[in-house]
Amino acid sequence: MRVLIASMMIAAAAAPLAAQQAPSHMVPALPQVTVSGEGQARATPDRAMITVGVQSRAATASAAAAENARKQTAVLDTLRKLGFTSEQITTANYSVFPEMQYDQQGQRPRVMGYVVSNTVRVDVQQLERSGLVIDAALARGANEIHGLNFYMSDPGPSRRAAIADAVAKARADAEALASAAGGRLGQILELSTSPSGPIMFQPRMSMDARVAGAESASTPISAGEEVVRATVSVRWAFVAN
Repeated sequence: MRVLIASMMIAAAAAPLAAQQAPSHMVPALPQVTVSGEGQARATPDRAMITVGVQSRAATASAAAAENARKQTAVLDTLRKLGFTSEQITTANYSVFPEMQYDQQGQRPRVMGYVVSNTVRVDVQQLERSGLVIDAALARGANEIHGLNFYMSDPGPSRRAAIADAVAKARADAEALASAAGGRLGQILELSTSPSGPIMFQPRMSMDARVAGAESASTPISAGEEVVRATVSVRWAFVAN
């Protein structure tokens, strides 16, 4: 009985070893064609983001802050009268810092006064009103225009058009590769694109009130067009002729 049990144990132990030593049939990898493509589409913005600032100087910080508050309040009141809501007007920055005077004789620097700066960001949802916003703000005491950026309320159609262009270009290149290698494209095995950030447009002109002055009768703004780009990566099966 002990001999029979030992024989059964040896046979059971040898079975996995035999399975490991059995020849395996590897499935050969299918030949593939992988191509990346970049597509483009023209886009026209329909909104603008304008950053308006008031900078004030005075001998004391409190005096500079009071003067700044008076002017910025007038600017905000004017923007609200133009129909801009609280959701469209947000504070972007507020700062107070001393103006220092340094001499060349190594003496301790002196405080000559204080500068207070208050900037707000205005979301202009009707692009044609951008010049009106700038003119109205400058007329009520603003003396800085820090930024003017255009954007699209719905960038989806332009991005999808750029993706379609990218896929078409990738397919054209892949077909050329497959044909040169003596074959053709099979089914698509993988298709991907990279996520895109917000599409921002640079203005055709920019304005700094400290340079241009507030005497301009009207501020012309032209958004123009920009190119929206998209990149895709596509992998096809290669079929030999």
